[in-house]
This record gives sequence, structure tokens and C-alpha cells, in this order.
Amino acid sequence: MFVLSKMKDTVKIPPWQFNLVMNDAIVQTLNKKFANKVVHSVGLCIALWDVTKIEDSYILPGDGSSHTIVHFRYVVFRPFMDEIVAGKIRSSSKEGVHGEYKHLLDSLKYNSNCKSSVPV
Repeated sequence: MFVLSKMKDTVKIPPWQFNLVMNDAIVQTLNKKFANKVVHSVGLCIALWDVTKIEDSYILPGDGSSHTIVHFRYVVFRPFMDEIVAGKIRSSSKEGVHGEYKHLLDSLKYNSNCKSSVPV
């Protein structure tokens, strides 16, 4: 259900964040970019776990921002196939079923993903 996923990204730190400690600016930028977002083939990103490696920073011509390649681990919600998740159904329609789950705020499961067709 919840896994640690190793990820790598180029973090852009704008000049107005140069007064912050570099690690704090990187953590802030990564959380802003990934938290509560679904990354394709990874899952729903929950929170940054840790930063494992920070490579050298560089500045592109015409851009005052610092670009740093960062290796990090993120807590990701990625249910496996046929996993049962307990929750409450909020509403249902032809598009799918909206539910509330203990660990997630809101979710949608389409009828085409169900094993058997349930009349809506």
C-alpha cells in the first residue's frame, strides 16, 4: 500500500530562496512539486522521506535560478493489484464510485476497473 520510492529530479531554486539553507530550499521545492500529486508509474506522492544525494548546482544562461539534480525517497501510495481497501462510499454515478478512505482524502474508482458490473 505505502512504499518508499527512489526518485531523481532537477530542482530549480529561485534567487529569492538563496538566503535559505540549501537543504531546506530543496525540501520545500520537492514537497511543493510532488506532495498530493500522482506521478505516472509511481503512484500518489504523500511526503518526502529523505534526500539521499545532492549533485552539483548549475545556473543556465539568462536564468538566475540554481538548478540542482537531487536523488531522494518519497512515501508513495501505490496499491497493488487485487488489494482490498476499506472505506465509505460517498456517491456513485455512471462515471464511477467516489469514496472516502482512511489514508486518503478522496478517490475515484471507475466501473470499468471493477471485477463485476454493479448497477449504479
